[in-house]
Amino acid sequence: MFSIFIKRPVLSIVISVFILLLGLLALTQLPVTQFPEIEPPSVTVTTKYTGANAEVCAKAVVTPLERAINGVPGMSYMTAVSGNDGTSIIQVYFEVGTDPDLAAVNVQNRVTAVLDELPEEVIKAGVMTEKEVNSMLLYLNLITSDSTADEKFIYNFADINVLAELKRIDGVGFADIMGSREYAMRVWLKPDRMTAYDISAKDVITALQAQNVEAAPGKIGESSGRSSQSLQYVLRYTGKYTSAEEYGNIVIKSEPDGGLLRLKDIAEIEFGSLEYDVLSKENGQPSAAIILKQRPGSNASEVIANVKNKMAELKERTFPPGMDYTISYDVSRFLDASISEVIKTLIEAFLLVALVVFIFLQDFRSTLIPAIAVPVSLVGTFFFMQWLGFSINLLTLFALVLAIGIVVDNAIVVVEAVHARMAEDGVSAREATFMTMKDISGAIIAITLVMSAVFIPVAFMSGPVGVFYRQFSVTMAISIVISGINALTLTPALCAILLKNEHGRIKPKNWLNRFFENFNRAYGKVAGRYKVLLKSILSRKMVTYIMLAVFLLGTYGAAVVVPTGFIPTEDQGTIYANVTTPSGATLERTEKVMDEIYRVIKDLDAIESVSTLAGFSLLTDGAGASFGMGTINLKAWSERKGSIEEIIALLRERTKHIKDASIQFFPPPAVPGYGNSSGFELRVQDRTGSGDLQKTQVTAASFVTALNERAEIENAFSSFDAGFPQYLIHVDNDRAAQKKVSVATAMDNLQALIGSYYATNFIRFGQLYKVMVQALPRYRAEPQDILKLYVKNDAGEMVPYSSFITVERVYGPEQLTRYNMYTSAMISGEPAKGYSTGDAIKAIEEVAKMHLPKGYSFEWSGMTRDEILSGDQAVYIFIICLVFVYLLLSAQYESFLLPLPVILSLPAGIFGSFFLLMLTGLENNIYAQVALVMLIGLLGKNAILIVEFAIQRQREGRSARQAAMEGAVSRLRPILMTSFAFIAGLIPLMLASGAGAIGNKTIGTAAAGGMLFGTIFGVLIIPGLYVIFAGISEKFASFRKQEEIHFTNEN
Repeated sequence: MFSIFIKRPVLSIVISVFILLLGLLALTQLPVTQFPEIEPPSVTVTTKYTGANAEVCAKAVVTPLERAINGVPGMSYMTAVSGNDGTSIIQVYFEVGTDPDLAAVNVQNRVTAVLDELPEEVIKAGVMTEKEVNSMLLYLNLITSDSTADEKFIYNFADINVLAELKRIDGVGFADIMGSREYAMRVWLKPDRMTAYDISAKDVITALQAQNVEAAPGKIGESSGRSSQSLQYVLRYTGKYTSAEEYGNIVIKSEPDGGLLRLKDIAEIEFGSLEYDVLSKENGQPSAAIILKQRPGSNASEVIANVKNKMAELKERTFPPGMDYTISYDVSRFLDASISEVIKTLIEAFLLVALVVFIFLQDFRSTLIPAIAVPVSLVGTFFFMQWLGFSINLLTLFALVLAIGIVVDNAIVVVEAVHARMAEDGVSAREATFMTMKDISGAIIAITLVMSAVFIPVAFMSGPVGVFYRQFSVTMAISIVISGINALTLTPALCAILLKNEHGRIKPKNWLNRFFENFNRAYGKVAGRYKVLLKSILSRKMVTYIMLAVFLLGTYGAAVVVPTGFIPTEDQGTIYANVTTPSGATLERTEKVMDEIYRVIKDLDAIESVSTLAGFSLLTDGAGASFGMGTINLKAWSERKGSIEEIIALLRERTKHIKDASIQFFPPPAVPGYGNSSGFELRVQDRTGSGDLQKTQVTAASFVTALNERAEIENAFSSFDAGFPQYLIHVDNDRAAQKKVSVATAMDNLQALIGSYYATNFIRFGQLYKVMVQALPRYRAEPQDILKLYVKNDAGEMVPYSSFITVERVYGPEQLTRYNMYTSAMISGEPAKGYSTGDAIKAIEEVAKMHLPKGYSFEWSGMTRDEILSGDQAVYIFIICLVFVYLLLSAQYESFLLPLPVILSLPAGIFGSFFLLMLTGLENNIYAQVALVMLIGLLGKNAILIVEFAIQRQREGRSARQAAMEGAVSRLRPILMTSFAFIAGLIPLMLASGAGAIGNKTIGTAAAGGMLFGTIFGVLIIPGLYVIFAGISEKFASFRKQEEIHFTNEN
């Protein structure tokens, strides 16, 4: 069947070139990302209720929205955070695989249905529903050396000239400026002057809305069809005011004597900032921090390159003197470093594999044939990756690195078999190739089917783990199938063309041939001893049973001892700082802490730059004066010493003297989009329905204390704090009624004076800006200042607030977090050194049982939630893979017993994986599990080579023991060659350092350990198992034969 490819070598070469070209074309279009899109899609609903505190936002805004959104199709879970700045953010997370656009539409429809239930001020400010883009690309900072330019100027320059340009770049899914300094017309009211003129805040707002308008008067002389006009004129109105002077001249009231009261008489007007709640700095200098996130499906490296080009162009074209930009976080640094490490590993692996093959085959031409198979298989895979919607990421590149050792296998099997034929029969290379393909084409098809079948069940895995496994395993399966096609087409054609029968000829004496002679002599001794050892094992079945039992028990024991994990936290070249100052701290106080942190860490050798945001919480993405965050950008991996853990320890040491804040340092999450911190994440929920925030705080604090006492956990903390000083306003309704003041009027007036009110807007510099009304800061500096303010009653009289209200000092939260519609406290932390996330999860569950009171429970969130949900999924997939392989081999061998030696030889390899992971202190995480699934196919292939050969020999009339012996001895060389070639390809992964080192080491170590143990002990166990099951098969066959004879005699 396959002889046509030997007869027509040009056809074989054209097939391979065609596969190669398709792969190269696809390679230019494939997106490049760090990981596959495994983070759950999420939709964010953002609202603004100016002047409202966190509890009011939760009751009046978040609760009705949550009730409407809850249960939207595909929803996984929902979080909400409300701040004392009046901002509420609801994040709805969906199952992996949900269409984010459809999810956003569904959430939007539900939000629209309850808009009428929200306060008018919230509706006016706008309720934004948008799909969240999770993977941050860049963190840019605009800074200036011009001392006259303040934060307000830098922010608005970035907003007007930079942000719009960046949003238009293809692949940018989200762009925003941190640090709220957007321009606004600030109307700073003077309440004492207003009282003197009997003016309320509502009068000011009404005047602004009535006089600051855009109008459409129409046209004069427009044709009407009744009389002819020769000219027509467009009427224009001057429009909305744009300067502080124009707003100052707005008439608030006209006196009977003709006098006019203008806005400037009762207020100060300035073109200032909309909000003053977040301060951004880069290396201690004021800055405008721009965050860019990637659109799904785009090429991260390409988008970042385009952004950098655009920023360079803007700097040249529009930046004023002294202005510059810096890049504080660049995902392409880690991405490019990781991918370049993997590509370097790819080349090293290829060279090492070629070296091992050369040592075994001892012929340059023979080595060239498998070497040609590698690029064809790997590059050809890119075409199918594009067709399946995959990206070039760490997982798919890992698959290609590991595939190098596998794709050469089929070619090696063919080349080695051709050499064996030439040596035995003394025929030419062409004749030997024809004879070989008749013998081994079945084995190649079986190996290819088994190797690819291993990965088929993996494609059906669900959730983020499923995406991880799918992209890895399908990529590998494709490369194996292409290598199988190669082994049946290109490899035999090249064997017939390139190989020469030089067996028996005297080779020239040189150092290389002397090395080969010594190697062959050593191998001959090993093979001889192997034959003797195998003879004794085959004559004693109990030895096989004992070895099998030892490896089964050893595998179970090692699996229990090796710590479990999900996705390891890598050194990404960035460290986050999370800062919480005491309850009630001002923005200026938090800024001082952030400045002190920068001062004490700036001279560390490993640090390149430090960006800080005072007034912003990293963990909840909400604003609050007592929160701060820092992004510490480290130097390139090659330019710094020490691991990221050592740098974090140094940072903690340097900042331990800062007593005015709680400070945590941690790396970014392992996968972008899974929360904002590494380690574990959970929520303690108040399910009592009491709404007692103080009790929730006490419960969360005691839970955190108990967690930190466990050896498995370190740095557990919660930012939930209900101890912020607040004042509760009590209205005496009877006194208010006597004074003819309605509660609604009194509260609306307070909102405008204390909280600020969005009265109207205007266009300037091509941007829309708001006009905000609020009392001057000196009139609202102390809580008792409220009692000095006045409100206009129904009779138009000014009534002091002190006549009908009292204020009481209470305590409440700066931010209120909710999880699945319950008030919750978010707790984050990390596993202690020497422990995995799996150990930490067990410890947390134990602590929760002992310490959480009745009515309180906890839920996992972020990546930890998916780690829990994935559970034993990997075990089930592993079992299904085994079943697939077993059924395929049963069909090929027409026996349910003969495939069992292949299946039962696998525990030796699995034990080897766990054993080496244990020795190197690595975790049994998703990378190790991927390697284990791959080992089923690899070790199964070795077993197939022995069993296939043994079956052939048994059909020729040899006994099961003789067949097993001959099969094992004759296949030993190709098994050792392919296995050591594969292990050689893993050495660069095992010795990896720098970006992505943990993932490289884990997958390399697990695969190498499994292959080493599986090969060394497999060649001893497989023949013994074959003898056992072949014997059982013969007994069944003879039993059936007797029954057939008995049945024939009866008839």
